[in-house]
Amino acid sequence: MNIGSAIELKGLLWDIGVIIFKIAIVLAAVMGHVAYATYFERKVIARMQMRLGPMIVGPYGILQPIADGIKSFFKEDIIPANADKPIFFMAPVFGLMAALTTLAVIPFYDGFIISNINIGLLFIFAMSSLGVYGIILAGWASNSKYSFLGSLRCSAQVISYEVSLGLSLVGVMLMAGSLNLTDIVHAQQRYPGGLYIIPQFIGFFTFVVSAIAETNRTPFDLPEAETELVAGFFTEYSGMRFALFFMAEYTGMIVMSSVAVLCYLGGWTLPPFILKLLPFLAAVPGIVWFVLKLYACIFFYYWIRATLPRYRYDQLMSIGWKVLIPLSLVNVVITALMKLWFTNSHV
Repeated sequence: MNIGSAIELKGLLWDIGVIIFKIAIVLAAVMGHVAYATYFERKVIARMQMRLGPMIVGPYGILQPIADGIKSFFKEDIIPANADKPIFFMAPVFGLMAALTTLAVIPFYDGFIISNINIGLLFIFAMSSLGVYGIILAGWASNSKYSFLGSLRCSAQVISYEVSLGLSLVGVMLMAGSLNLTDIVHAQQRYPGGLYIIPQFIGFFTFVVSAIAETNRTPFDLPEAETELVAGFFTEYSGMRFALFFMAEYTGMIVMSSVAVLCYLGGWTLPPFILKLLPFLAAVPGIVWFVLKLYACIFFYYWIRATLPRYRYDQLMSIGWKVLIPLSLVNVVITALMKLWFTNSHV
């Protein structure tokens, strides 16, 4: 082996090591947030309902997620006698892997990203669409009418709201001129207001509603619908496999909240007018602003759950096809016309 080849091999091994390190950091951080997202959801909703929430395990119940994880790990894994066992085993893993894969293209601050591809948004849409296959397979493999109905509802719901979710971000793509999430944040820095939520308020509204439906959260949790379907697609699951579905759901919440932060709220940056008023804020690391915005979006999930009742299934489908998709198309047309006018006026 000559010197050039040795240097190239050393560089390749270094790049692989850096990527593995980034993957480990991101997975550890996200899994920690997923564990404690359940704790904070229980505490927030409890306070909204004038209760205390978890208080027994650790000070103020702070160790409750760890206790829940240990309990789930050691609980008996019950398998229905008539289940399709290989698919029954793999369905929750498939859903979680699809959710975790999307983290590869999310920049948590400038320069820290596992894979900085040019089609980051498209990749997230693709992985979120694949995640529903885990739910469909779980409903089919369980050989239960409740599970099967829940999985059918989820498939129809994702097909409906995936359209409006994608269309809601077309305005952002037009304004930024890119599908790369880092480029979108940098484009917002060059925008006079510093945030796309102001010119894209219609798109932001449709994105938020579609993201809630995409993650099967209240008031669009029809695939679970305890009053009708027991627990929906994971009725027959127990133990750690049951926990994997929750991990996939909360990872999906973090992913969708991250997309909202990056595409509408400036990512890890602050608007220029705020930095002019309070210049000392420029010394705060970008990751801090990203995480604070992310927490605000996740808190909104909890707020909605504690406030709104579950929709009927026909109402769910009507909102998607009759309200959100037309609104998204209107936003695309308005954004395209405004960009065309702005471009021509500066030629």
